[in-house]
Parts: sequence; structure tokens; C-alpha cells
Amino acid sequence: MPTSTSPHFCAALCMGLSLLINPPIPASARELRVCADQNNLPFSKEDGSGFENRIASIVADEMGAQVQYVWHAQRRGFIRTTLNAGLCDVVMGIPSGLHMLKTTRPYYRSSYAFVRRADAQPISSFDDPLLHTLRIGVQLIGNDGVNTPPVHDLTRRGIVNNVHGFMVQNDYSTKAPQAPIVDAVAKGDIDVGIVWGPTAGYFAKNEPVALKVVPILLDPSAVDLSLTYDISMGVRKDDIGLVNDLNRAISKRRSQIDSVLDAYGVPRVETN
Repeated sequence: MPTSTSPHFCAALCMGLSLLINPPIPASARELRVCADQNNLPFSKEDGSGFENRIASIVADEMGAQVQYVWHAQRRGFIRTTLNAGLCDVVMGIPSGLHMLKTTRPYYRSSYAFVRRADAQPISSFDDPLLHTLRIGVQLIGNDGVNTPPVHDLTRRGIVNNVHGFMVQNDYSTKAPQAPIVDAVAKGDIDVGIVWGPTAGYFAKNEPVALKVVPILLDPSAVDLSLTYDISMGVRKDDIGLVNDLNRAISKRRSQIDSVLDAYGVPRVETN
């Protein structure tokens, strides 16, 4: 048995004191740094009420990590000024295969959708003659109002004069900046909205009147732009370890992720 003057005893004592002063960091102290918009329902919200907030918490729990948010308005340059600047390690809700990032396996697949009042004649195709006479609402992206894919499909058919744009931007003076296009359908200000599926499904289920959300599954004339997208999480291209961890977490918690998507009314479509 070593004595109090033994070098082995001194080494053990020093190690013990070091552990008391600097205890080992538990696995749960790992951080999953997520960059997200603080006012972008149904996707993200500073109070954690967005469905991407809920999904981030699920995968972080599987990884033994805690989510830490870096809030930033999701506008042009968002990836460059957040993830690629090193402010965070993952961005939720990214189209799978986005060239500037390494993306995880998809955790849902959705499409643009027609939103109409439930008592109105349904529309399921851009070739429906009704679209030439109805008041149509479309989403426009960013401060400069870039066209979304449905706008291109309408334009190809000469459907222009009866189209009204609704900006997809983060107006921090309102609680839900993406709601107005669906609100307009419910109020009768427009006859049909063509809306990204998760936005359509979430706000439609919360309107005071019944609305019908019909995913647009196929547009035979679409050449360059898709209406249906696989959605993933994105990390920096060289962050292979993190993307592998996220993929394992998505696989293991698939049923919980699906339950969140169901609860938020996110319409999903099958892979072609």
C-alpha cells in the first residue's frame, strides 16, 4: 500500500482534486447549435412553438445534446451569414441536396398546395379552367418579391392578371407573417391560395372556417422548377460526423417526428 509520500499517492490525490474542481462533462452537455428565424411559424419561433423547434429537440435528445439557438431573420444570405460563418452547426428545413450544404436524409416530403374554402369547387391542377377566372394568391420570396415555382406555372399558362402576391418575409410587427395568404382565403378576399404545404396545412387548420388543402403532386409542364421537395437538415459540407449523428437520430425517432408533423397539419407526399 502506498504511503502518503509515495509519488503514486500524490498523483492519485492530484487527479482526484482535479476532478472535483473540473468534473467531467456529461454527454447531455453537448450542444446542438441551430440557426433559425425567431418569428417564422409554423417552422420556428423564439418561444419554441414551431414544428422545426420540436423536431430539433427530438433529434438533440437522441444525440444526448441540448439545443442552443442562434436567432437570425431567414432572408437572402441566411446560410452565408449564419451556418457558413460558424454561428451555428445546423439549419432545419433545407431542401435535400442543396448544393451549398451537406444535407441529412429527408425527414419529410411535401409540396405546394391549393387552398380553398371547403364548400368551393376543388382544384387539383394548373390546367383547371377555373384558374383563369378566380382570384389567386401566391407567395413571393424575400424583400424583392422573387417568384415561387407556382408563379412560373401560372405564367406559362397566361394566368397573370388575376394573381395577387403575398410576401414570404419576416415582418416582426406580426405574430405570424406567413398567415395572410391563408387568412385571405378564409375571409373570401381571394378564391384560392397556392401555398407551400406546411404553411398551408398549419394555418388552414386554425382558421374559423373550413378550408381544403390539396397538394399539387405533379405538373407535367414543369421543366425547371419542382413543386415537391424532400426536406432535410443542413450542416457545413465538411461536418460529416454531425450529419451522420443527425441521420441516426432521424432514423431512430422517425415516429416522433411524424407525430409532430401530423400535429402541425403538414401535408406529406410519397416519393416518386
